[in-house]
Amino acid sequence: MEPDLRYPIGEFESVTNLTSDQRLAAMDAISEAPARLASAVAGLTPAQLDTPYRPGGWTVRQVVHHIADSHMNALIRFKLALTEDEPMVKTYREERWAELVDTKTPPIESSLILLENLHKRWVLLMRSFSPTDWLRKLRHPEWGLATMDFLLAEYAWHGRHHVAHITALRERNGWR
Repeated sequence: MEPDLRYPIGEFESVTNLTSDQRLAAMDAISEAPARLASAVAGLTPAQLDTPYRPGGWTVRQVVHHIADSHMNALIRFKLALTEDEPMVKTYREERWAELVDTKTPPIESSLILLENLHKRWVLLMRSFSPTDWLRKLRHPEWGLATMDFLLAEYAWHGRHHVAHITALRERNGWR
């Protein structure tokens, strides 16, 4: 059976509540995501950056910029959930964002730097949570009522998921 190139680490498995150890592991994954991404794209040529990670998929360049877009939205969602009572958050058309000039064409360094600093702030915020902060929720048009633990697990998976897109492509193409 051929691997599903869309989900190299498997599809996200929804969770509502995490243990303290699971939270720490997920926060560590988010903390490490920028360095793992930088390592995954290190040394790639412009032509390699413009290679789709799978047939019909985004290019490596688009994936890098998508992660920055997604994780900016994630930090905002966390902050909204902390400061409002079950706020309704907005979705965005990520497939359309991936076609915008700031995602399709520029060098990836701006998004790598953005992610490094964004994740520092995000992890600092999460590590300051009290037990009651983890009980806060938000409303998402597609996910419904989402817990902070769900969000934490979702975005920890999201970073690993996209880094695996790139590392799997490198492996398949023999890019060292």
